[in-house]
Amino acid sequence: MHYFCVSWTHKNTDITLREKLSITDEARIKELLRLINANSSIDESFVLSTCNRIEIFVYASELEKIADYIVASLSLLCGVDKEVLFQKADFFEDIGAIHHLFSVASSLDSLVVGETQIAGQLKDAFNFAYKQHFSGVNLWQAIHFAFKCAASIRNETQISKNPVSIASVAVSKAKELLDLKDKEAVVIGAGEMGELACKHLLNSGAKILLLNRNLDKAKNLAKCLGERVKTADISSLKECLNHYELFFSATNSLQCIITDELLQKRDFTRYFFDIAVPRDINLSEDKSIKVFSVDDLEEVVSKNLALREKQAQIAYNIINTMTSDFFKYLNDQALNPIIKALRLKAKDCANAQLEIALKKGYLKKSDEEEARKLIHQVFKAFLHAPTKKLKALQDQREVILDSLRYVFELEDEFEDFDEIVLENDNEI
Repeated sequence: MHYFCVSWTHKNTDITLREKLSITDEARIKELLRLINANSSIDESFVLSTCNRIEIFVYASELEKIADYIVASLSLLCGVDKEVLFQKADFFEDIGAIHHLFSVASSLDSLVVGETQIAGQLKDAFNFAYKQHFSGVNLWQAIHFAFKCAASIRNETQISKNPVSIASVAVSKAKELLDLKDKEAVVIGAGEMGELACKHLLNSGAKILLLNRNLDKAKNLAKCLGERVKTADISSLKECLNHYELFFSATNSLQCIITDELLQKRDFTRYFFDIAVPRDINLSEDKSIKVFSVDDLEEVVSKNLALREKQAQIAYNIINTMTSDFFKYLNDQALNPIIKALRLKAKDCANAQLEIALKKGYLKKSDEEEARKLIHQVFKAFLHAPTKKLKALQDQREVILDSLRYVFELEDEFEDFDEIVLENDNEI
């Protein structure tokens, strides 16, 4: 069995392609998962789709041709040429796939290293697939370790201190261009990214006009953020575009909502920060119209990476260790049932012989308890070395395990331990 991942991110695709691949609708994600799991080699899958990445993680019996199959499935759903997707994608197998998953969960693979949104997005992506019965215990184990890894990195490095997001990078860039003290900024969208933009703007001393299609949602957010945030319905967008200087747009719209037709000539420069994928803004730039999209913020991101480089190296060392620990854990999980079966076999045999000895008078009834303790210590000592050897197995493990099942007739006992039950879904 194998872990496998196909990945399109800010590292290998531009924003235009990422817009086409962006899947936010649960029905479309479910359809993609259905297509993927229809492959007989794929047992489990989940899809992580954010503004900067789409990752398809699977657990499969065979790797042959599944990369082509997964790419073809996404191509069919998103209407993007399969060859284009294949050329742009990064593919990760087994150790590489787990290492990549841990890097994603720990935000080391994010556009902004140390941002904190990705963990929640990963959790939601897996839980959706699990509840829809596309994922199971094998991907759960990987996710469980991924969050353990992310927690270790948070605790042992400074990489997530003063957490950074695309919204914070956009505000940071705006501060380079304008004095935000008491500056009125328009934020369009009251979702997670819009809320983050508001918080960073407030921390920079700005005042905010928050626009949203659902005005009640905007008002509730404004109430939480404080009196420096005012609200208005999205219907006032055109008026705002021609009155204010600074705009941050973060809606879930599938089409651009800010276009040339809405803008009138003004004698001041207007700055637009498009932190949505798909993009919200399609404007012709000139001296008085400046537009910054997610990909335009790379310079600020690079500064962020430089500052965090040493911490990132520590974090990658943790990921390497946790990746090794995960596969050791899987090895132990595969061995535990047969080790338990061997011990049960020895225990049952010892108890049966003890009963015979008591029945035939070879042992006194008064010695039974001491005899049981002695027998227990004998088979525990006898199995100690084989248990250590089994846990150290790497090559030809399946052949040896099959031989043990056959030689010791462990099939019945082994079946009792053959399935790992997912007991605590809330742990994720």
